[in-house]
Amino acid sequence: MDTEAQPTERDRSSRPSGPEQPSDPGGPEERSRSAFVGRIAEWVPGGRITVTLLVFLLFLLLLSTFVLQPFQIPSGSMERGLRIGDRVLVNKLAYRFDDRPQRGDIVVFDGTGLFGHGDYIKRVVGVGGDHVVCCDRDGRVQVNGQSVDESAFLYPGDRPSTVRFDVVVPDGTLFVLGDHRDDSSDSRDHLGSPGGGMVPWDAVIGRADWIVWPFGHATHLDRPDAYARVPDNRAPEPEPAKGADG
Repeated sequence: MDTEAQPTERDRSSRPSGPEQPSDPGGPEERSRSAFVGRIAEWVPGGRITVTLLVFLLFLLLLSTFVLQPFQIPSGSMERGLRIGDRVLVNKLAYRFDDRPQRGDIVVFDGTGLFGHGDYIKRVVGVGGDHVVCCDRDGRVQVNGQSVDESAFLYPGDRPSTVRFDVVVPDGTLFVLGDHRDDSSDSRDHLGSPGGGMVPWDAVIGRADWIVWPFGHATHLDRPDAYARVPDNRAPEPEPAKGADG
């Protein structure tokens, strides 16, 4: 008996009838989109390069309008941390949802009608309901009865304030100070103005999160721990009285 296995021939009917065609990874939708871009590029001077540049500029415009906005430090009021000419990125979504400005945040706000004309950058010291006083026996700012050690960010040689104040921050507003207290026009200087030197939440453009220029000074702007021990500005809601049945 011939036990050698005989080679079998593959069923010819299973073979493709024509040359193998590569698959189209894009599909009709991708081809249509590419053709549309091609038609636009035909009548735009510079062709696809110009279209790509315009799309990129549109992306930057949308990003700056709704998400991140660059801001150049115009004065020395936030030294030592922020120097004149530094560029920071302002997070415009930081307070757009449930989050609210917190003590220690560095915020950029529209000061028109409040501090003057244009945008300002300051540190939040008090939020709505806070009792902010200067100064305690050691010359420090107090918030809700808690003295705050600002030495980590206060400009060297500056006192927390040479101006005395005792204010309760209205709801929906902020009490702000510059880190370079001797070179900052802030809430202290406008206590007698309309609004009492407070910054409404709706005037806040966003929170400064990063220094991006110069590269040697680039860093993330963290919220300092100085305000961590400040107590809540409102007493807890009393629990409802229990009925006779408990």
